[in-house]
Amino acid sequence: MGEKRKVYEALVDGAMDGLTDDALFKFVNKRCPKTSSRKIVRAALLGLTDPHLRDRNILDTIYALAIKHRMDEFRDGEDGDDDRDAWPAPFARPSDEKAARPDLA
Repeated sequence: MGEKRKVYEALVDGAMDGLTDDALFKFVNKRCPKTSSRKIVRAALLGLTDPHLRDRNILDTIYALAIKHRMDEFRDGEDGDDDRDAWPAPFARPSDEKAARPDLA
């Protein structure tokens, strides 16, 4: 968790300095040159769950950065582990345990 923590700290420090969007992303990349967009998004999500981080502006900035870069990953096709196309449609699944297990009926 050491690298994730460094990325998280860089993210919060940049947001506290008033950086947003691309300026914040570049700031984090400069402080942590070996990081990826995915790691920055994960660090941003870590920040959203941090109970010590209560400043609404910082949380909004971090949230916006996470959403923007997460959506960029989908657009660019970087999310190779997403197998949602193989999932069955919600209505194709049994609605309760009895329907799923005929021996309980």
